[in-house]
Amino acid sequence: MRRSKPRPWSRPGCATWAFPSALVWPRPGCWPRSRASSAMDPCGHDAHTAMLLGAAQLLHERRQGFAGTIKLMFQPAEEGGAGAARMIEDGVLANPQVDAAFMLHVYAELEAGQVACGPGPLLAGADSFTITIEGRGGHAARPHQTIDPVVVGAQVVNALQTLVAREVDPVEPAVVTLGSFNAGNRHNVISDRAVLTGTIRAFDDTLFEHLERRLREVVEGVSATLRARATVEFEMRYPPSICDEKMAAQLGTSARSLLGPEAVQAAVPRMGAEDFAFVLQKVPGAMLWLGVKKPEWPEPKPVHTATFDIDETALPIGSSAMAGVALDYLARRSRPV
Repeated sequence: MRRSKPRPWSRPGCATWAFPSALVWPRPGCWPRSRASSAMDPCGHDAHTAMLLGAAQLLHERRQGFAGTIKLMFQPAEEGGAGAARMIEDGVLANPQVDAAFMLHVYAELEAGQVACGPGPLLAGADSFTITIEGRGGHAARPHQTIDPVVVGAQVVNALQTLVAREVDPVEPAVVTLGSFNAGNRHNVISDRAVLTGTIRAFDDTLFEHLERRLREVVEGVSATLRARATVEFEMRYPPSICDEKMAAQLGTSARSLLGPEAVQAAVPRMGAEDFAFVLQKVPGAMLWLGVKKPEWPEPKPVHTATFDIDETALPIGSSAMAGVALDYLARRSRPV
């Protein structure tokens, strides 16, 4: 969005970010869900898109009152695929140049009406991996004639638990998690192959490299010991999300102006990951966590679960917060030349 009438001032550029991409999660008989597929997105990306569209309306109504350019970035492929990195390659931060970027994400642990932000590393770097174990299949009644990839995979899962527990300093944040384990489809057949997928999370590049190397060594070593063959494939690593100190301060000031100081909390580092981190490597920026928990809910309804839900009264707050920080940033940057 660009103001229609020029002023004799410098024209800074600001970006606000949303993620239209989604996880597909079966949710028959429950709301919210897609009318088309009875599935839902358990990470709030539909809410993110709605809020950025709301911010677009607010900014459009105020388009005569600011000098500069505001880009509203609707990013695909956030849940795997590194959509932000691809958008950067396609020139989203140029023509006109983006000088600052702000992102909003729902936060299930905060009540609606509250937000959190802050400087420094707030989200970990992340990598996903696929382990393929090749054995020798056969009849379930003749296991001695097989190399059972399910048994091998179970040993691999157990062995990988030692990577963080026994090879990482206890005060250093790190996660190695297996998310899926698939092999065979019959009760009386030992499969030829097992496929496991998982993720590594860390803030430190050296630690990340250590965990990737050791994961490969453990998987291949355990599999070989049990006469199977294994391969490990890593996907693109997401860097940690490191928020700029000045941009985080700007975001916090705007949020306090909108909601009051009691509603703005200091964000703490989490082991989640976002490919908005690729943007933060290119331009200074910050992230805002938007509370979406209803006060009457006894427990949060967290992301990436089938029970995920939000208090929709938070949506206007998110729209106003994103529009507000963009306007405040441009007002601070605009100056006579």
